[in-house]
Amino acid sequence: MSIDKFSFPTTIHFGAGARALVAKHLADNGLKRPLIVTDKGLAALPILADFRASLKGLEVETFGGVFGNPTKSQVDAGAAAARAHKADSIIGFGGGAALDVAKAVALMATHDGDVLQYAWDHPQVLPIKNALLYFVALPTTSGTGSEVGRSSVISHDTTHVKKVIFNPALLAKAVFADPELTLDLPAKVTAATGMDALTHNVESYLSPAYHPLCDGIALEGARLAARSLEKAVASPKDIAARSDMMMSSLMGAIAFQKDLGAVHSCAHALGTVVDMHHGFANAIMIDHVMRFNADAAAEKMSELARVCGAGSTPGDFIQWLTALKSRLGIPAKLGEAGVTKDKIPALVAIAVDDICHQTNPKPCTKADFEKLFADAI
Repeated sequence: MSIDKFSFPTTIHFGAGARALVAKHLADNGLKRPLIVTDKGLAALPILADFRASLKGLEVETFGGVFGNPTKSQVDAGAAAARAHKADSIIGFGGGAALDVAKAVALMATHDGDVLQYAWDHPQVLPIKNALLYFVALPTTSGTGSEVGRSSVISHDTTHVKKVIFNPALLAKAVFADPELTLDLPAKVTAATGMDALTHNVESYLSPAYHPLCDGIALEGARLAARSLEKAVASPKDIAARSDMMMSSLMGAIAFQKDLGAVHSCAHALGTVVDMHHGFANAIMIDHVMRFNADAAAEKMSELARVCGAGSTPGDFIQWLTALKSRLGIPAKLGEAGVTKDKIPALVAIAVDDICHQTNPKPCTKADFEKLFADAI
């Protein structure tokens, strides 16, 4: 077993078998009562049972109440489970939803109030004043990169509006990035989450904000995804391809502290209005938004084309994205995923209010979103 260890800024243990290091890490930090926060699907699978069995010498409980997009009620239930267990630590085990809930559980186990009151844009936002429960993360998908993020996206249960809790206190104390945990992902999930990772790298690179460190990370993250996403879908047991995609996901999430763009505003709207999987929504919208951006970001899109092996022009990059989607079995249009034109006003209303498009390389007005969604349907 060869595990690489590095910090940026989170300590990351990266490599096949990294999950075996969790028990010692917690014990070395004086922790004895972890609560595993995971989703309903994983909670019933051998992969979770095997991991739990590896946590020898610890008193472990599991909260498996995460499903769909993360919601306030899931966080409330997880925090109650943490208090009932007298947990001293939280292990996030799963995809982006489980990891986002795990961060919020680590927060709410030591804080009062409503979790949505900690969202950055709440009119009476509450301060994070206490230490969170010790949080470590094990991603089981390669998409959101939530394991290295300093934010948690939680939806209101009835309105489905997504709120972002953003604070460095949410950063995991350690990440155990083990590509073996992704080997059994279905092809469709691998494709959608992989396109999410690619979108993070692309949009953060195209953001006009000044952050050369993130630009370098984003370009390499895009290159890794271009090299290995199709391999990971076609040959799911290819550990090298799975490793590339897990690293691309990590890099995309590190890079997007620079901010994102209009693809994400569209995806957040689709998640809110039609409950579309976030990575799948990004995958459908990315080439449509890139056509809109092309004249404002020609030089950077040409560089993306080069690193992705797509050619040398913005047109080459967009054509490559469209062809990649087709090869991965991702619909070219929203209509193929069941989205109808009558949804456009609601989609536009959410997208316009979303913060991500404020760092799109080209300003995106209400009329622009109307055209983007109409063309994409």
